[in-house]
Order: sequence, then structure tokens, then C-alpha cells
Amino acid sequence: MTIKEELSKIVGDAFVSEGLDFALGAVKPADRPDLAQFQCNGALPAAKAAKKNPRDIAAAIEARLAGAPQFAEISVAGPGFINITLSDAYLSEQAGALTSDDHCGGWRRPAPEKIVIDYGGANVAKPLHVGHLRAAIIGECLKRICRFAGDAVTGDVHLGDWGLQMGQLISELALRQPTLEYFVGGATGPFPSDPPITLADLEEMYPLASAACKADPARADLARKATKELQDGRPGYRALWRHFVDLSVAAMRQDYDDLGVEFDLWKGEADADPLIPELTGDLSDRGIIEESDGAKIIRVARDDDKKEMPPIIFVNSQGAVGYHATDIATIVDRKRTLGPDRILYVVDARQRLHFEQVFRAAERAGYFSEDRLEHLWFGTMNGKDGKPFKTREGGTLKLRHFIDLVTDKARERLAESGFAQGYDDAETTQVARKVGVAALKFADLSNPRTSDYIFDLDRFMAFEGKTGPYLLYASVRVRSILAKAKAAGAGEAGAIRIAASEERDLALMLLGFGDALREAYEKRMPHILCDHAFSLAQVFSKFYAACRIVDEADAGVRASRLSLAILAGRQLDLILSLLGLEAPERM
Repeated sequence: MTIKEELSKIVGDAFVSEGLDFALGAVKPADRPDLAQFQCNGALPAAKAAKKNPRDIAAAIEARLAGAPQFAEISVAGPGFINITLSDAYLSEQAGALTSDDHCGGWRRPAPEKIVIDYGGANVAKPLHVGHLRAAIIGECLKRICRFAGDAVTGDVHLGDWGLQMGQLISELALRQPTLEYFVGGATGPFPSDPPITLADLEEMYPLASAACKADPARADLARKATKELQDGRPGYRALWRHFVDLSVAAMRQDYDDLGVEFDLWKGEADADPLIPELTGDLSDRGIIEESDGAKIIRVARDDDKKEMPPIIFVNSQGAVGYHATDIATIVDRKRTLGPDRILYVVDARQRLHFEQVFRAAERAGYFSEDRLEHLWFGTMNGKDGKPFKTREGGTLKLRHFIDLVTDKARERLAESGFAQGYDDAETTQVARKVGVAALKFADLSNPRTSDYIFDLDRFMAFEGKTGPYLLYASVRVRSILAKAKAAGAGEAGAIRIAASEERDLALMLLGFGDALREAYEKRMPHILCDHAFSLAQVFSKFYAACRIVDEADAGVRASRLSLAILAGRQLDLILSLLGLEAPERM
């Protein structure tokens, strides 16, 4: 149990002994830390239900808890708040238990689930850019949190590789190089194993093809026809599609690797396409699909809707499928191949209507329960002008260039701060990359997922304040302290004995990890874990400034403080790992 769960059980049992509901004993960190460490507000709702004075109920609970070894003080404040201060002996015991816990007090689900997290969403032929950043960073972090909590998690990039952009590219290449064997009518292959274009060609072609289709209806019609022929299985077009995907994925893997993001599956919309005929038949047979102006639609509106809910176009009037159909087919594919209990989608807020439609359709079809499909939408990363982050020229910044930008800034800041002095170029570059990526990722994760935020590179790259570089420095500093203690012969870590206020604060913070992790998990909000990591680093800094370790004369106190320092370092490094940050060995 987490510290809040354990305390809530003790206080809850006291409420039960008074003939009241166990849930009224819920304990939380105190609103006034200067008065107490924890508080329980259950006497107020209990009084209303029992028609008694809340202070009388609180006093009865206080009397039942008085003298318990877990508590140094129980008091009643205000209209009936129960203030709780833990005993040093209990804190020492609880913190000591963490030293032998591989999870450092981290919360674990009592009933783990099998989960798929869809958090990439990159499109073939489009280079990754800053617009892909939040999905990758947040999704990777949530994947790690869920796994740590005990869930069996599969991360899927879910590539956009089957839509209109494929037809736009194929038709563009046909206009440029019409004699390529891929375009010969009736050609069945085999086709060349090497692509007829490069990645640079692909990235240059797409925006031009897209713009041309928007400007010219005839050109757009060529793209739609090419899309339909691709989806119908034309061999030459399928071969080109394979080239496009392979070129794009090779580049994506490198970009995601530089960002510290890994996927278990590199599947895309195309992987769900073989299911479309089967699902179309099934849904039609059961009357879920309707014909409308030559298209096949699914109605998902409900009588209690307070806003308009358009139907899904499962197959358009030209016989091509779009994102709604492939997303539903992907749900079916995941259910059959992976058998998940839940599917999470980390996709930006602009797709909220889309996923609500898809989830409703999956529920209506009986393919997957709507309440086990979660759209974890997120806000926008903006520049200092409050608009989506762009280059100085107003263009979209490629992800690989963005990572280089933060790495260069980190190298500059390391030099200004006097860190990484005397390192060779290779180690300096490695440290700068870790610091830069940490600044980038922590800046994103430390903001609530559903909020927009302003990306300020100078502020986020600081080694002071609530930043990624500060946390990396804190981690390196703990290791340095422990190394110096070992070199000075400070002895071995031993039983934790809390006495000083700074020791008390550090123990409480370490014990709060379980509750922070549980809340971050249940709310799908990584910023809660970021808050704990920052607070832990601050509290440890105060502990180290006030409490001697290496030259502490009392061997027992020295051994206790070594244990606290080791535990703080382990917990901080664990949280950094969950956030996807990697601290260098030294700075």
C-alpha cells in the first residue's frame, strides 16, 4: 500500500469503530504543512449524515487514534479537520522498508491489464516534425508508467500509410517518371528491390503533390484514383507503397531513437486493410452500415447528445476507405492478435470528434467496449508568440533539426555553467544530447497533458528551477556524493533513524512516490510524476545541506543518512527512467 492508503486504512477503521463509513477515513497531505503532515476531513460529511457536531466526531476519532505507534500527534482543528503527524519511529520503519524494495515504493496495480498504447501516428513520406513531438513523448512516458505499474503494454506507432497521401505520391511520381515499370498496365512484377527515389525525393514530392491536388480538381482526381487502385491491390502501386514505407520508417526509427522513444509494433493503417471487406460485410448484414449517396455509413448519434454527431463514412462513394474504417479495423485487429483489455490513443485534441465517433461505432458493432477505449488528447506546444511552434522563417521545424537545436543549446549552456569541463568531444556531445533531450521532454511532460504550453528554450535549458537539466544534475550530484562518501571510508548504509527535520521531510517525500505514481497512472497525467521528481530533488538538496554524512561522528546517524541518500538517488533515477530521461554518468 502507498502511505496514503495505509494511513487511510488506519483512520478508516477508527471511523468504522464509531459506526461510520470506512471511506470517511480517507487521508491526504495536509493543506497546512506547518501544522501537520496529513489530514482527514471525513468528520464533516460524517456529521451531516449522522446529524452530529463534526468536532465531536473528530474528537472521537482522535481518541481512538491517540497512542497508536504510527502517530506523534493527532489533533482537531477548525470545524472538524483531523490533523495527523507521524512518529519518527514509524517514518523510519516505512522509509527503511523502501531500501529493500526494487520499486522504491512505487505503486503497483492489484489487477494488471493488457494494454495497447497508440502514440505515434506519423505519416509515411512526411518527415517527423515538432508537431509529432508531444504524442511521442507523452505516449512513451505513459507506456513506461503503465508497465512499471504491472500492466502488459504494447506500444504501436500506427503509421499513416494508407490514405490519400499515398495516392498523391503515386500519381506525382507517375507524372514525373511515367515510364517506370510500376506504371505499366497489367504489370505484376517482380519489381526492383531498390526504390526509384530517395528519402529526400519523397520529402520534396509530398508537399508539392498535396498543394497541386488542392489547387487542381483534375489532379486531385488522379490522386483519388491512384489511392483506390492501391487499396484494390494493383501490384505496381503496392510495390511503390512498400518503397515509400521502408524509406520513411528508416528515417523515423532514427529520429525516434534520438528522442528515446521505442515502439513494439511498427504497424500502420495498411495492416488493417485486409479486414475491411470482412467488416463491411458483417456490419452490412447486421444493419449497422447504411447506404447514403453511394457511400457506406455508420450512424453514431444518440438521443441524449448535446451536440451534433455526424455519421462515420466507412467506405466513400468511390469505394475507398478512410481513417474511420481503418481505425475500427485496427481495433478488431488488435483484439484478435493482442487481446487487450484496454486501448489508449495519445493523439492531439483536434481529433476528439474522430475518436468519439470511432469508439461509439466500435461499441455499437460489439467489437470493443467504448469505456475501454481512451483518447488521451493533449494540447499544443507553442512558440513565444502563442502560436504553434515554427521556424524563424515560419516553416515547420523537422524533429531531427529540433533535436540538433536543443543539443547545441545544451552544449552552450554546459560551457556557460562550467559543467563537462575537460571532457573529450565525444563525451561532451553525449552529455549535451542527454541534457538537451531532457530539457525538451521535461518541458513537455511537466505541463498538464491537456494544456497548451509555451516552449522557451532558454528557460527550459536552465540548470536551476523546474527543468530537465536540473533533475539530471540532481541525479549526478547524488551519485557524486555517494562516491565521495565511499572514497572517504564513511562506512556502509544502515538502518534509517529519523531525527532531524530535513531527514523527516526527505522520508515523507520518498514515501509519497507511491501516491504520486498512482495518481499519474490513474489520471494519465505524467506532470504529477514530474512534480514529485522536482520536489524530491529540492528536498534532498536541503537534506544534504543541513545533514552531515561523510564526517558525521555518530556511526549510526551516518549509516542512516547514507541509506536515505542512496534511496533518494535510486528513486530519482527510477522516475527519470519513467519520464524517458537519461542522466549522464558525470557532468
